[in-house]
Amino acid sequence: MKFSRLAFAVASVCVLSGGALAAQAQAPAGDAARGKAIFARVGCYTCHGFEGQGGVGPKLAPGPVRAWPVFSTFVRTTSRDMPPFTTRNLTDQELADIYAYLTAVPASPAPASIPLLMQLGGRSGLPCKRALPCPGAPLFYAPTA
Repeated sequence: MKFSRLAFAVASVCVLSGGALAAQAQAPAGDAARGKAIFARVGCYTCHGFEGQGGVGPKLAPGPVRAWPVFSTFVRTTSRDMPPFTTRNLTDQELADIYAYLTAVPASPAPASIPLLMQLGGRSGLPCKRALPCPGAPLFYAPTA
């Protein structure tokens, strides 16, 4: 009997503290439109691309962006190739706006949903699996009159 009460008490504390931890993990409210402008203004796009799709730096979007605590801590304290952006460079609200922007970037459409790709490449949506130019593909597009 004593053990079950103890187990119940421990489980209750875990559930209640888990809710508190989840609340702490949520990002502050941000504005995606402002975040897009800030992303460009501070130069994030030079490494991560204009939509966070990656380039010299890793892909940030679309897709699952790291949890807010991980994202914000990394941006503020990184010692890797990216310079840290402290609150002197980027306010907490600006960082929340960037986070809102990155989480709002939509996924690219499936290739099969793009009619022109399907016309060019059939089922796969790609003209060929090798580097362009594909064998038999015209080198130049010449519109017909």
